[in-house]
Amino acid sequence: MKNLKRILILGAGITGLSAAYHCRKLMPDVKIEVWDKQERTGGVLETLNLNGYQIEQSADNFITTVPWGLELCQELGLSDEVVQTNPLYRRTYVVRKGNLHLLPDGFMMMAPTRMWPLAVTPILSPFGKLRAACEFFLPKSRETGDETMAHFAKRRLGREVFERLIEPLVSGVYAADMDKLSVLATLPRFREMEKNHGSLIRAMRAQMKVSRQVREQSQESGARYSLFVTLKNGLSHITDTLASRISIENIRLSREAVQLERKSESGVLYWECTDRRGTAERFDAVIFALPSYETARLLKTSHPKLGELLGKIEHSGTAIATFAFSQHQMKKKVRGMGFVVPKIENSPILAGSFSSLKYVHRAPAGKLLIRIFAGGARAPEMATMPDEELLPILRREMNRNLHIQGEPEYQVVAHWPRTMPQYHLGHLELVQEIESQVASISDVAVAGNSFHGVGIPNCIHSGQQAAESLQKKRGLG
Repeated sequence: MKNLKRILILGAGITGLSAAYHCRKLMPDVKIEVWDKQERTGGVLETLNLNGYQIEQSADNFITTVPWGLELCQELGLSDEVVQTNPLYRRTYVVRKGNLHLLPDGFMMMAPTRMWPLAVTPILSPFGKLRAACEFFLPKSRETGDETMAHFAKRRLGREVFERLIEPLVSGVYAADMDKLSVLATLPRFREMEKNHGSLIRAMRAQMKVSRQVREQSQESGARYSLFVTLKNGLSHITDTLASRISIENIRLSREAVQLERKSESGVLYWECTDRRGTAERFDAVIFALPSYETARLLKTSHPKLGELLGKIEHSGTAIATFAFSQHQMKKKVRGMGFVVPKIENSPILAGSFSSLKYVHRAPAGKLLIRIFAGGARAPEMATMPDEELLPILRREMNRNLHIQGEPEYQVVAHWPRTMPQYHLGHLELVQEIESQVASISDVAVAGNSFHGVGIPNCIHSGQQAAESLQKKRGLG
């Protein structure tokens, strides 16, 4: 593949744009072309600005515990736009019997760092609290294989902690079925904690001790970012800036690839990609920055085994409804960034975010912006439910939890069917097999949230790795 002259990147979301930007840096002599079936760049990332409200239609921030999001912002000259969460509201609520209760201080996704807040929380019964405390004394598992999130959490902390705390927190991230979700593919560090310390509680205590020492030693090293950050001008500014750096003439919007054929001319292999209008073009290599099922469709003829493997990754979807109110309309006083809803509450809501409390620039003074998440593996039909059916359901439940009076100033719904890959048991082995197949193809790379992480930084990194793999293959070609 040393004669690589033209690369096609399918998908102009954060992954595809990251791949294109990185390809330009690594291979400046190669022409890059990006196709996307949508009329805009950004994929699921979309920022709306309505009369002083800033509404994120999908993800509204990204995590800072991995470096790729912040590093890209710095490289693009966007560091001054990075906004941290409001320190006055860095708490999360959990719904129990329709009421909001603060998540116990120090409870980190699947384990407590402090026992007293867990001991006094009204979210758990006395028996549930006692069972959780027993985790300290339980022996570690001798099994080394994968297990489901539900099995692991119940085994270590008991059914009630799983149902009331862990399940809603994890569902808020993965929108998944906990009886199928893989621990090793999603939160492997907790299995490592059990392996290395014998107990999640002991591991968290040791980790907190180390963290305190690091903070004490680095007090003069400058400001530290909060766990989550966003951009003042919206997350679309990342994808818009990437698109401008790639140059707009290299991006073909409203152009969907419907057929991809492997062809040969004078002994030289190439790809012929045909769009929905029937126009075909020739490329030397392809990066797939699409949902895995779309990549599977395009590769099923030329590489049926790879297409079959990609098609095994299941996806769920969500609907996100955003409501704008005056602050006085919400009678429930809150001091957190949002809330999660356990499955056993039988609620149509997965989670909610007080978007303008989390980031104060998102609403005018005296106003409140609330985002409500529905669907996922719990209720997949809600991802595509018509707005006239969906909104009344969500409004009724939201009003019950938050005691909101009156009508919203705005209400906007974003539907995202089949956008959340489900990292089911066996996902790591499946991805390993997919990557082995891709490695044997000299002019193909795959990227996206279907493989190694669903967050924005992971998608950025996945696109970068795809570009690097093509560069490496080019050198070997």
